Amino acid sequence: MTIKAGDKIPDATVMHMGGSGPEPVKSGDLFKGKVVLFSVPGAFTPTCSAKHLPGFVEKADEIKAKGVDKIVCMAVNDAFVMNAWGKDQNVGDKVEMIADGNGDLTRAMGLSLDGTGFGLGERGQRFALVAKDGVVEQLFVEEGGAFQVSSAENVLKNL
Repeated sequence: MTIKAGDKIPDATVMHMGGSGPEPVKSGDLFKGKVVLFSVPGAFTPTCSAKHLPGFVEKADEIKAKGVDKIVCMAVNDAFVMNAWGKDQNVGDKVEMIADGNGDLTRAMGLSLDGTGFGLGERGQRFALVAKDGVVEQLFVEEGGAFQVSSAENVLKNL
């Protein structure tokens, strides 16, 4: 079942790149305060690299000015890939790059995507959500190959 507004973010462990390598992050810690999370099917993929992540980097200050404590980008990739992608995209401290390497959080939210037909394995759907202290306030899930409702512009408009 897909997570919806009013639901608590499930307990799962994801990874981020720390000073000495990948470090685990519990979802309960990740979603403290007001958080915008957006998920992409994969780092370095065309729409994700050309539009999705750059939009949140560009709009980060405006989004945070609306009371958002942090913006998180998540993909079913490993922490090394997410770190390299963040550097490639000049993310700096505007967006926290999170790896859901095994897809545990994505699957627990009911937002996984079967990309095996394209040689991608299990991935996350393209979506964005706004959560406050671990509870989903808004959820924007894209249809098929679309890129509209999960964009930084749409999230900003709805904050």
